[in-house]
Amino acid sequence: KMLILQNTFFHLFHKNQPLQKEYIRGISLVIFLIKDRLGGLAMRRAVCPGSFDPVTKGHVDIFERASAMFDELIISVFHNPGKDKAMFSMEERVEMLKEATKHIPNVRVTCFSGLLNEFCKKEEAPFIVRGLRAFTDFEYEFQRALLLKKIDNDLETVFIMTNAKYSFVSSSGVRELATFGGQLKDLVPECIEERVRKHVYKKFE
Repeated sequence: KMLILQNTFFHLFHKNQPLQKEYIRGISLVIFLIKDRLGGLAMRRAVCPGSFDPVTKGHVDIFERASAMFDELIISVFHNPGKDKAMFSMEERVEMLKEATKHIPNVRVTCFSGLLNEFCKKEEAPFIVRGLRAFTDFEYEFQRALLLKKIDNDLETVFIMTNAKYSFVSSSGVRELATFGGQLKDLVPECIEERVRKHVYKKFE
């Protein structure tokens, strides 16, 4: 249909001598872009998994930068059996992530448990985004990336270095500070700061 439309345009404009060639080129470009879009181009979709207990400003910085690289960024809270018992439930973490990322239009927040490669396959997301704060992070994430590559050769891991001003920020550090009444300003998004504080107070009442 698009080919017929293109041929029709050229047939009409060929008989109209005063019509400028630049105008024809412009229409051709529009048709090409429409064809390109209707051609079913694969959406560049990535998964950014983590425990996010709670989400920090360092996390949000990674989300913002990764969202510029992909058409859709899926932020997924997952159960990590290698970490201590979570302070917040998965549902609470999803809610806080949605609140903290509502300014990023191409972000979707969800949760899962199980194998990451299976989740990526289900979501049709061939990319995994990992934030790195230090060399120790890279060593750990590099091994995980190689393991995932062994399991599913179609998966690619994208490492994004943290902004230097968030290099010391971690969810575990935030939890510890909150537990002892420390200052959370500039560590977690303002929209969830009070929620984190109230949650800790309620837990230790």
